[in-house]
Amino acid sequence: MPAGVPGGKCGPQPGSQAVRSSGVSPPWPPASTWPWSVTTRTVHHHQAGHNLGVISRYPITDRFGEPAPSGYGATGVTVRLDDTKGVTVWNAHLNHTPYGPYDACLDRRPVPVLVEHERASGRVAGIEDILRAMAPGLATRDATPVLLLGDFNAPSHLDWTEAAAPLHGGYGPVAWPVSKAAEEAGLRDSYRMAHPDPVSAPGATWSPLHPLHEDGSGRAEPQDRIDYVLFAGDGLTVLDSTTLVTGGPSPYPAVAANTWPSDHAAVITTFAVR
Repeated sequence: MPAGVPGGKCGPQPGSQAVRSSGVSPPWPPASTWPWSVTTRTVHHHQAGHNLGVISRYPITDRFGEPAPSGYGATGVTVRLDDTKGVTVWNAHLNHTPYGPYDACLDRRPVPVLVEHERASGRVAGIEDILRAMAPGLATRDATPVLLLGDFNAPSHLDWTEAAAPLHGGYGPVAWPVSKAAEEAGLRDSYRMAHPDPVSAPGATWSPLHPLHEDGSGRAEPQDRIDYVLFAGDGLTVLDSTTLVTGGPSPYPAVAANTWPSDHAAVITTFAVR
């Protein structure tokens, strides 16, 4: 369950309430700008820098990877599920600007420029660095499954299709390079496996708090799926995947009373583990 928690917009209590009400079973990683308050007697946790962490119901046996000083990058843990099973979980957060859906839906840039700007954003280099760090685990993924979760701030080539063009400003297929790189490394998109049709199940995670663009123009904010639960390894089977927002949050900037702790929707994937 990736869930971005923006600093200064809510505290730990609404966040923990939202997690409990979801029924989700950790591990799950918050991309946050402050350390989460956890009870070490009941959960295990790993905080990396000011922007990344993993909270787990299960014991953490290994910790690896540190984000850049900017807070972007990834960190990982190995979680022991029982005496014979474990899962490696990576939490990633990639730079947010320039943002592809703005380039497309608001600025109407041609597809080659969308891809060029995506590379200039640092997100492509960022995912390549993360995949290099994950490579040893990916090489043994059938023994210990691997998860990569988080806020990628990038759309997916699995969503931007000819049929889904009306959802993306009229653009048809775009080979968004971040999702392509993850796929080429052997990672599978759990939400899109559970919901193969991006028209009937867009799965937008940005943003339940931003129906309108912040520039005051009255233009609609592009709604897109930029948070992911990716996985690799024959030991995991996707049973279901869904997005989650609770409490009917008010749109930005009137967010102080919201009980939903994020400006993103969360993604919850249920796996069978063997």
